[in-house]
Amino acid sequence: MTSSTESRSDSAGATPANPTGPSASFVVVANRLPVERVSGDGDDEWRMSPGGLVTALEPVLRQKHGVWIGWHGVPGEHLEPFEASGIPVVPVPLSGHEVTDYYEGMSNATLWPLYHDSVAFPEYHREWWDAYRRINRRFAQQAAAVAAEGAVVWVQDYQLQLVPRMLRELRPDLRIGFFLHIPFPPEELFQQLPWRREILEGIAGADLVGFQVAKDAHNFVRLLRQMLRYQTHRDRFVTPDRRTGRAQAYPISIDVNAFEELSNSPEVVSRAAEIRRDLGAKNILFGVDRLDYTKGLRQRIQAVGELFSEGRLDPAETVFLQLATPSRERVEEYKRLRDDIELQIGRINGSMGTIARSPITYLHTSVSKQELTAMYRAADVLIVTPLRDGMNLVAKEYPACKTDGSGALVLSEFAGAAEELRQAYIVNPYDINGMKETILRAVGDPPATKRRRMRGLRKQVTSHDIHAWADAFLRDLDAIRRPVAPNHGDEAAAG
Repeated sequence: MTSSTESRSDSAGATPANPTGPSASFVVVANRLPVERVSGDGDDEWRMSPGGLVTALEPVLRQKHGVWIGWHGVPGEHLEPFEASGIPVVPVPLSGHEVTDYYEGMSNATLWPLYHDSVAFPEYHREWWDAYRRINRRFAQQAAAVAAEGAVVWVQDYQLQLVPRMLRELRPDLRIGFFLHIPFPPEELFQQLPWRREILEGIAGADLVGFQVAKDAHNFVRLLRQMLRYQTHRDRFVTPDRRTGRAQAYPISIDVNAFEELSNSPEVVSRAAEIRRDLGAKNILFGVDRLDYTKGLRQRIQAVGELFSEGRLDPAETVFLQLATPSRERVEEYKRLRDDIELQIGRINGSMGTIARSPITYLHTSVSKQELTAMYRAADVLIVTPLRDGMNLVAKEYPACKTDGSGALVLSEFAGAAEELRQAYIVNPYDINGMKETILRAVGDPPATKRRRMRGLRKQVTSHDIHAWADAFLRDLDAIRRPVAPNHGDEAAAG
């Protein structure tokens, strides 16, 4: 493996190196590689990341001798293709300027807030868009270089929405899937985007487009019909070159067995008991989120703080543990959010706390999967209240870890998970009074009621795990016929 320093020049990485030739029958294209670097004595080592997407696709990659294409996370560094834990990976280089414009800019300061109902104001900069288009082209070129004839290529998420069409232009023989892990906005929001046609055409380059919920798939098909004048019928669309594609919901999930096994391990059982002793409370309320403005942290903390100040939650009996993992710390909006949250919690603890106890325990750090599982196991109520979320896997991880059947889940109606987790205590996070009443209900309901609800939650996540998600998408992608569609004027009229 070799590396070198990249300048701002776009020529670096524009022509992908592929020493082995096109050979992969299954290719995953994502913004990040599924590996993380571990520095040791001498050469660096790489290990598989613990994320759910990696868990779902690793066995498919092994079975199909597949390849994963993505950025390895270090700006300005070139790496040759290599293997990690037996999985071939192909790094795509990004310069520091490209990370700023393509990733922090277009992806996370334009598309992310827009797709999350403009919870924060999206910024529109032409140079960001130029970088986004250029990097998408780079990913598409790399996929075209490694994919075998007739291979399946699965493109992931909002950073790479132009890749499907670009890849189809380069390799029309491929079967292409695309999955959007975040929400897809309705017309009144999406039409703000100056490059809306290019984004729609880019995604529609896929044979199968997957979304978290059916409403988002409907939004996409409706926009194809209204903005691009594509023929559509229910979940199908016909492109100008007479190719038929489909758009439908595939709610993503988690590796339930792995969470259950870890939750029942002696180490986690012991650590959960230790957490309860350390917090010293009868009731532990728990929140865990990336520090992101879409997660509804301000509203949640306000609701819990008012319950303490009004005496409806007793700090002597109840504690709220909030874990906020660091996220996009170079982005100004996230810096402001952290300052706001810490000031908000400081005021509550300053007015309601005692020398012995603070009503809110706040952690701004990353924790291991084992530690997080222990926190889930220790918590009596998990509060998940995003203002907008494609799915929210935390809401599924908690029931998977509550193997004793205890616990209660308070869940925002604006998380995709709310459509599946019907036995949760559903809230509108903008309704502070309603959230307060629901939290009190989740704390105070009879144990038998909470156990019945938890049984329903566990049944849902157990029967719809991450492997079922990947299998369903790939099965449907494989079933799509690639020949061009006949002219179905009646279908267009029906759409």
